[in-house]
Amino acid sequence: MAENQLGGQQVLLLPEGSSRILGRDAQRTNIAVAVAVANAVKTTLGPKGMDKMLVSELGDIIITNDGATILDEMNVEHPVAKIMVDIAKTQDKEVGDGTTSVVIMAGELLKGAGELIEQGIHPTTIIRGYKMAAENATQILENVARKVDMNDDAILQKIAQVSMGSKNVGDDNTKAQLGKIVIKAVRQVIDKDASGKSVIDHDFIKVEKKAGGAISDTNLINGVLVDKEIAHPGMPRSISNAKIALLDVALEIEKTETDAKIEITSPEQMQAFLQQEERMLKDMVKKIEASKANTLFTQKGIDDVAQHYLSKAGILAVRRVKKSDMEKLSRATGAKIVTSLDDLREPDLGKAGLVEERKISGERMVFVEGCKDPKSVTIFVRGGNQQVVDEVERSITDVIGAISSVMIDGKYVIGGGSVEIDIANGLRAYSSNVGGREQLAIQKFADAVEIVPRTLAESAGMDAIDTLVQLRSMHKGKSGGVEGVDISKNSVSDMLKRGVFEPLKVKQQAIYSASEAAEIILRIDDIISSKGRSPSGGGPGGMGGGPGGMED
Repeated sequence: MAENQLGGQQVLLLPEGSSRILGRDAQRTNIAVAVAVANAVKTTLGPKGMDKMLVSELGDIIITNDGATILDEMNVEHPVAKIMVDIAKTQDKEVGDGTTSVVIMAGELLKGAGELIEQGIHPTTIIRGYKMAAENATQILENVARKVDMNDDAILQKIAQVSMGSKNVGDDNTKAQLGKIVIKAVRQVIDKDASGKSVIDHDFIKVEKKAGGAISDTNLINGVLVDKEIAHPGMPRSISNAKIALLDVALEIEKTETDAKIEITSPEQMQAFLQQEERMLKDMVKKIEASKANTLFTQKGIDDVAQHYLSKAGILAVRRVKKSDMEKLSRATGAKIVTSLDDLREPDLGKAGLVEERKISGERMVFVEGCKDPKSVTIFVRGGNQQVVDEVERSITDVIGAISSVMIDGKYVIGGGSVEIDIANGLRAYSSNVGGREQLAIQKFADAVEIVPRTLAESAGMDAIDTLVQLRSMHKGKSGGVEGVDISKNSVSDMLKRGVFEPLKVKQQAIYSASEAAEIILRIDDIISSKGRSPSGGGPGGMGGGPGGMED
C-alpha cells in the first residue's frame, strides 16, 4: 500500500492489498459497530424486555435476555465489538448486574459523539466533555442515593426482585422465594478482611443446577453439594453428625517417579509383594480411622482395596473432588485440607449435620448440609428443562451481584429510569455553567443516560418521547425525584411506592464503564492490520484471521 512519497519516490509502509481505515472513516465505522452491538441487546432491557435465541454452529441453543451472556456468546469479529463485549464482562465481574444498561449507554454516547464529530467538533473535546459529565453524574448519584441496612430484608427483597424483573423465572411468588434464598446465602458468606471491612466472595456461593422439578423447588443448602457419587457400594449412603476429613492425598500405591524394575522369580514373592501393597493400603485406612473421621473427601483417587477397607470401617468416601469444591467444603465444615495422612488428627476434621447421597434426575450427588455457621453455601437450582435452569442460574448470579453490592456499599437508588432522569436534568443544568464546546458533549451525555427510561417505555408499548417529556417535567427542580416508568401500568408513577430499587454501585459502575469505553473508541482514528502471530496470520503484515490479524 502506498503511504507516502519522498522526492517523487513512492514509499510502501504496508504490503500491497493490506487494509487500512483512517480518519473520519475509522471513527464512523467504529461508532456504527458499537451502536449495532448496543442495538442487539437494547430490546432485552426491563421487565418487558424480549429474549434472544443464540444458536451455535453445533446446534446448541441458549435462550436468555441477560446482556452479558448474549454478548459473550455472540460471534463478533470487529475489534470495537469486542471492546463492547469487554465492558459488559467488566460490569458483570465487578457488580454482577446492569450489563445491558452499560452497553446501550455506551452505544448512545458514541452515537451522540458521532453527531458532534459531523458538526466539526474534535473527538478530544468530546472526550473532555464526557469525562466532566461522568464525574458530575457519579456525584449526582451519590447525592440522590438512599442508605440501607444489610439486615433490612424488605428493601433487599425489592432490590432482588428488580434485578430478576426481566428474567423469565416464574411468577412474583417464585421470584420472591429466589430473592430470599439469595439474601440468606449472601448474608451467610459475608466475611471481614484484614482492615475489618466487610467482603463477599461470590466463589463461596456455589450455584449447582439440575434439570427436573419446578423452579420453586430451588433451595438453599447450608453446606456444599458435591456432584460426585460415593466411591463404593458397600459404604453407608447417609451419615448423621458427620466428622469430615478433607485429603489432598491419594489412597493408592503411588508409582515411582523414575523407571523402576521389580524382579519376581517365584509365586511366593508375588504373593508377598501383593500382601505388602495391601498392608500399606490398610495402614492408610487405619490412620483415617484413628482420627475418628466417618466421612472422607479426597481430591485424588482411592484404590479398590482401600475402598474395601473404608467400607468395612463404615466410612463414607468420595474421590476426585474438584479443588474448588474442597475449598468450599473446608469453609463450610471447618475442616482443614490435609496433604499427609501422618498429619491427620481429630482437630483437623470438619462437622456437618448430615452427609447423604441422593439421586437427582437419574444422577447421584452427595449433599453436605446442616453445617454450623458455614462460610460457604450452595444454591441448588431446579427447573423444567435445561434452558429454564440455565436462565434461573443466570438470574440468581445477577441477584447475588446486586445484593452483594448493596450490602457492601449500603446505598441504593430509585429505579424505573427515575435516577437516570435526575442525572440527565442535573447534567443539563451543569452544562450551562461550562464554557466552550464541552457543554455540547455534556448535553449528549445527558441524552445518552436517558436511553434507559426511553427503552423501558418503548418495551412497554408507551410513547417514548411523551414519557421522557413527562418525567423531565416531574423531576425538574427536584433533587432525588421518585417518578419513573411503571411498566405494569404503562404509565409514569411513584417508583418509591412501587418499591423499584437498584444498587448505587451498579449505576456508578455503568457510568464509569460506558464513558471509558466511549473514550477509548473515540480516540481511534486509524485501523491498521498488525502482524499475524500464527501461521494463519498470513505472515508479517498479513490479513489472516488468526490472533493479531484482521478479517477483511
